[in-house]
Parts: sequence; C-alpha cells; structure tokens
Amino acid sequence: MTTKLPRSNQREGKRILVVDDEPRMIGFVRMNLELEGHQVLEAHDGLQALEAIRTRLPDLVLLDVMMPELDGYETLRMLREFSSIPVIMLTAKGEENDRVYGLELGADDYITKPFGPRELSSRIKAVLRRANMPSSAPEQAILTIDSRLSVDFNQREVIVNNQHIKLRPTEYRLLYHLIENAGWTVPHDQLLAKVWGYEYRDEAHYVRLYVNYLREKIEEDPANPKYIITERGVGYRFVDFKHPTQT
Repeated sequence: MTTKLPRSNQREGKRILVVDDEPRMIGFVRMNLELEGHQVLEAHDGLQALEAIRTRLPDLVLLDVMMPELDGYETLRMLREFSSIPVIMLTAKGEENDRVYGLELGADDYITKPFGPRELSSRIKAVLRRANMPSSAPEQAILTIDSRLSVDFNQREVIVNNQHIKLRPTEYRLLYHLIENAGWTVPHDQLLAKVWGYEYRDEAHYVRLYVNYLREKIEEDPANPKYIITERGVGYRFVDFKHPTQT
C-alpha cells in the first residue's frame, strides 16, 4: 500500500533553496525537508544562489557561510540589495561575533553545524511564521512620540526630524511591542516570544542586537538613549510618551 502525505502537508510545503558547496550536506538537508513536504532547490555557490533566487523565487534560503570565491556573508550582502526573502545562515562557527555579523547583514536566523533534523525544522518553521505574520498596527496609523519622532505603522517606518527611515520586519515588530507597552518594562523572554517565537526564549542576544539597530535609527545619541531604556537584568522600556510628566 502506498502512503501519501496528507493534503494539508502538501499545501504547507515551501520552496526552499539550500546553498552549500558540500554535496553531503545538501543531501542531508534535502532528505529531511522533503519528508516534511517541502520542495528543495540547490545551489553550490553564491552566484548560483543569487541566480536561483531571481529566477526560481524560493520561499526561504538556507545559506552556508564557508564557501569558496563568494562566501555566505558576501552572498547575503548582495542578496539584500534586491530581495527580503527569509535567510537562515548555516555556519560551523559558534562564536557570537560571527552570528551577529550575519544578522547585521540581514540574516533572519542561523544554525550552527552540526545540527539535527528537529532543530532544522524548528528554525525553518519559526522564520516562515515570522515572515508570514500579519502586520500589527493600531488604529492611529501615524503615532507622534514627540516633536522629533513619529512612527508610521502602515509604511513600517519611523520619521525622525522629518526624514523617513524604513524599518526591517523584525525591527518593526520589536518597536511595535515596545510602544504597545510604553512606560512598562518588557522582559527579555517576553520580547523574544512575541517577536521571534517561543523557540527563541534563551536567545537574549537577538533582543540586544535589534534594540541597538532601533537606537541607531531613532535615537539622537544611541549611547545615551531617551526612547528605548535598558532595565538591566530585566528587559527594555519605551519612554512613557503618553504621560511625559511621570518618571
């Protein structure tokens, strides 16, 4: 008797591009993703990956860092010039500086080699869930914080001194949840659950990194922030702009 995948799984399957110069790694990833109903595309270097993204329009990219000629970081930098497709970096490096560098270039997540099928599946589901998350926006499309800063929730951008600055999707979600709780300290784990997903509750460096991104975009002096305040050991608090006389 032939066993068929349920139709629901077939509908949920995504087109995933795996970029790695090691055939065995591509084979391992392909086997596990196809078991979950995904369609797997492959590329063996950065140039092949960029061409596949332009022509075959995958839903997500698994991008190896250590590749000859055009490495994963440079491929990602070039990719982000024309596409916002979700990207998960595959890296054998475990140091936080390497992970942060990938996130700074626009990666959505990373997986450190070696990894198992369960971790791979969990990370892919989390990134796709965030990518498909509907935009949260209050009834007031443009929210004025003060004479210097406003937030346009429809356009997902901040307006700083009359200059419009686009926010990346994760930056937008983080700022939204901070503003939604303005005047209150939001713990690290709560921000991780709301913005990234419950799978990331131990990844506190994600919050630190993206708070820094936001501060660079909205603060007059990011080293001495007035909008996003650090509550050490607890979380972050957005200034209570609704009740400015309170401290």
